[in-house]
Amino acid sequence: MTVTVIALRQRAAVGGARLVGLGSHRPATTVGSAEIAARFGRTGDWIRERTGIVSRRFAKGEAMEPMAVEAGRRALTQAGYLAADIDLVIVATCSARTPVPVRAAGVAKALGVGSAASFDLNAACAGFCYAMAVAADLLRAGSARRALVIGTEQMSAWVDPTDLGTSIIFADGAGAAVVEAADEPGIGPIVWGSDGTAEAADLIHIPADGRMRMQGQAVFRWATTEIHPIALLACERAGIRPGDLAAIVPHQANLRIVEALARKIDAPNAVVARDVCESGNTSAASIPMAMDRLLAEGEAEPGGLALLIGFGAGLTYAAQVVRLPTRVPAQV
Repeated sequence: MTVTVIALRQRAAVGGARLVGLGSHRPATTVGSAEIAARFGRTGDWIRERTGIVSRRFAKGEAMEPMAVEAGRRALTQAGYLAADIDLVIVATCSARTPVPVRAAGVAKALGVGSAASFDLNAACAGFCYAMAVAADLLRAGSARRALVIGTEQMSAWVDPTDLGTSIIFADGAGAAVVEAADEPGIGPIVWGSDGTAEAADLIHIPADGRMRMQGQAVFRWATTEIHPIALLACERAGIRPGDLAAIVPHQANLRIVEALARKIDAPNAVVARDVCESGNTSAASIPMAMDRLLAEGEAEPGGLALLIGFGAGLTYAAQVVRLPTRVPAQV
């Protein structure tokens, strides 16, 4: 397979950063849409028509941190590195039950990373893109040499099982990436931000009762009208055209949103990640999980350019172009 080399622009900085390994962990328990639908007097087809989700994974008997550890271990294996080679661990999550201790420190300890700098980051479903940008900037600045960036979520713990809007969408899982300093940039400039209005802040939230609430139709309208210009701007800032893309990897919120974004970006040569169909919406874990599947199943070109698009509660958003790893992971 021939890879067309297209240089990515970067901000004024010394050196660059690149993605060299991916890994994911999908919990063992698979829950079909028919099972969820039966609670509400609906059918599995009813859920599939509205979300594209056929099944999702729930972490029954599994905790969020061990899922992150397993995804991180697989990413290290694919990259060909040992835990001792990592000096920065960032965990993106919005579903941690307690704020202290930070999940990243526990993940680093479990992996045997040692004294690596470790911290958590919460930008909801845009969290992985935020964490990738932070890691890349720290690597370019010389603050670290090699980073492990993980998105891990147990969204099922926050979902009200009697709420139709969230029960049919959210799920659990973890995805990880190894990022290292490089002479040539493999991670383009990020375009990020948040809506900033009071109305937007409440569209997805967890009130005092600890159960998630989401105004699904309003989120759908926002995601399908406001996000594609951000994605196109990320391509522009990276110095590429949509036609140069090998893959489009949006946050796996809902298949209708994923496909609407892909149509508006109009990248004829790009495969579109549709991991949501089998994994559900795993928030900050969805983008690395989807990238890992694309490479493992041979759908995306190793070393090709991928457009990552995160968006979610806050309302936060982020997009960046990355070059996919050249080493292919094992089947997920």
